[in-house]
Amino acid sequence: MYSESDPRFMQLALELGARALQASPNPRVGCVIVRDDVILGEGYTQQPGSSHAEIAALLDARRRGNDVAGATVYVTLEPCSHFGRTPPCATALIEARVARVVAAVEDPNPQVSGRGMEMLRSAGIDVRCGLLRQEAVDANIGFFSRMNRGRPWVRIKLAASLDGRSALENGVSQWITGEPARADGHAWRARACAILTGSGTIRSDDPLLTARHAETPRQPLKVIADSQLRTSINARIFDGNPVLLAAARADAADTERYANRNAQIVVLPGADGHVDLAELLRELGRRGINELHVEAGPTLGGALVREGLADELLIYLAPLLLGPGRAMLDLPALSALAGATRVHIHEITRIGPDVRILARFS
Repeated sequence: MYSESDPRFMQLALELGARALQASPNPRVGCVIVRDDVILGEGYTQQPGSSHAEIAALLDARRRGNDVAGATVYVTLEPCSHFGRTPPCATALIEARVARVVAAVEDPNPQVSGRGMEMLRSAGIDVRCGLLRQEAVDANIGFFSRMNRGRPWVRIKLAASLDGRSALENGVSQWITGEPARADGHAWRARACAILTGSGTIRSDDPLLTARHAETPRQPLKVIADSQLRTSINARIFDGNPVLLAAARADAADTERYANRNAQIVVLPGADGHVDLAELLRELGRRGINELHVEAGPTLGGALVREGLADELLIYLAPLLLGPGRAMLDLPALSALAGATRVHIHEITRIGPDVRILARFS
């Protein structure tokens, strides 16, 4: 079904897609056009309203002076079939007279969902789908989450000692992990569409919450869960790009006060005067947020886990033993191991002197 060189070119397309951080809310897609094992053109998704990966690759081939007729197209997501901000990519490939299209995975967008491949097949193009499928899904896991569940993929970032302490008893936590791990954490921030924190973290740490130590064409939206609007308008988080404040209540004065700091309030009342976190995720989904990166204290992180809203844990473990201190997550005490929350280890990577663990809840 696939040639010996097909996986190599699809892997290259995945690497190209990883560069497309500016694509949100669109998926990050890479594309390579090949004939006789020679690359004719390559590209990845540009900012919304500009070229999709296939168009970028076709334009690259044209700039190189290459005719793509009879070529094979490797693309990490099914070519689109509908008119959105741009014309259908499937139509462009048909007009370019390519002979074969290898897609990694079907597009979960109901406006596409198999229609792009059907258009190509109807035009006589040999279409294959499923090569490096899981890698392609992982590359756009947030887009798949938003299309299938109406909410972003939620990743909670944690840093702790080997004995599971995120801070000393007095609250000091800077810095448990080393510089390589902190830089790696900023790369994960850059990948996300939005960063969520709680008002307590802002009061204690006054973070900027930017991806300033990573190469990125855009900064993620900053989101604060602040039930009672206790966040100071002088906090550094309001410097720079816009902020979304999720509150349980707000009046006109609150709205004006935070608007002067480039912040918008969304009122999402939940139980016991807290923010309705499930509704916050749905609101972020409506705003086109694919991946939500959470950097917060144990209270907010624990609430997301307890409510079944967390999808993934990004844990950095430092080779330290701190003894008594603060837990990573605020979870209820158990009387039996059978009640423990199970996670599946997805990946373990050495980052400088520290270890990064990626664990998923399903």
